[in-house]
Amino acid sequence: MKALMSIKFHKDGSNVNKIKEIAHVAKKVGVELKTIFIDYENEGKKHFQPKDLMKMTFEAIENNDILVVELTEKGVGLGIEAGYAFSKNKPIYVIAKKGSDISDTLNGISKEIFFYENVSDLEGFFSKIRI
Repeated sequence: MKALMSIKFHKDGSNVNKIKEIAHVAKKVGVELKTIFIDYENEGKKHFQPKDLMKMTFEAIENNDILVVELTEKGVGLGIEAGYAFSKNKPIYVIAKKGSDISDTLNGISKEIFFYENVSDLEGFFSKIRI
């Protein structure tokens, strides 16, 4: 299964280790998890104009089986990406640290919301959603 993960990116790359940890856990159970920041922007080494970045993001959503939204930190882009995935009939799964606030809107379009304490908790989640 191929999945794209939407996550609030930090321009300084301060959350790159978290992204890599989540991708590693997903890979252990057969989910190929990609992100724009790591897999397309090469951890911030490549820069794209906003219009090109969004076009690339929408194409990535279309070329993956599902969208995983990591919503521990909210961001406008996450909502845009989730809305686009929904319009393309892509299943949307939300993951977030326990205690995170999930909007009613995202709750309404998501197949499932999974709260975790540690990234390792996501192994069971990814195992379950794998097609």
